[in-house]
Formats: sequence, structure tokens, C-alpha cells
Amino acid sequence: MIQLMFRNVAHSLFWIASKVGLTYNEINIIVYYLLIPLSWTLMIDYKLRNPYTTVSLLLIWCVIFILKRHSFRQWCDRSFMLSVDFINWFNRFGGNYIFNSVIICVVVPILIYVLLIWFVLK
Repeated sequence: MIQLMFRNVAHSLFWIASKVGLTYNEINIIVYYLLIPLSWTLMIDYKLRNPYTTVSLLLIWCVIFILKRHSFRQWCDRSFMLSVDFINWFNRFGGNYIFNSVIICVVVPILIYVLLIWFVLK
């Protein structure tokens, strides 16, 4: 089950990358460090009735894009490898890269979505 989930997410990211002309690492960073957090900030800001969190995240990404416009691919490669190192750090508690990736990159975001949806609807 874990390997199937990992494979499906990875294949989806590879497919998106091929369709938009980016690398897997670029799509991975954009999805996990921009799009998913952006969806969270939008929910938080909607509930709090202010745009500050979303605007702050977008400003940070604008700065990254401006500063890294000529080396965005390399920046994403480095950021992806740092993410791999972070996930592998959890190997000391059991599991492996695939297991820890599914927990950190699938299960935790789903739990955050559930909590945020509850927060918004409350």
C-alpha cells in the first residue's frame, strides 16, 4: 500500500513535469513548497478574513523567482536533495525513504487539510 501510494504520487509528479516542461525536482518543489502551502494559507486567510499569510508566502516566492530566475532548476535540485536528506533523517526511527515520504508528503498534508477544512467550516 505504501509503495503503491509513493509510486502513484511520483508518477503523477513526473507526468505533470512532462506536460509543463519542467523537471521532476522543479515540480516537486513547486507542489510541496508553493502550491500545497498556498492552499493552506488561502484557507487560513479566508477564515481569519485577511490576506496576510497568503500575501507573505507569495512575496517570498516572488523573491525566490527573481533571485533564482537564471538558476531556478539548480535551486530546485538543491532544495529537493535537502528535502531527501530531511526525509532520510527519519530513517533512524524506523522505516525507509519510501515509507517516510508517504508519511511526511502524503499523510501529514492530508491531516493538515482535514484540520484546516474543519477550522474553516467551524
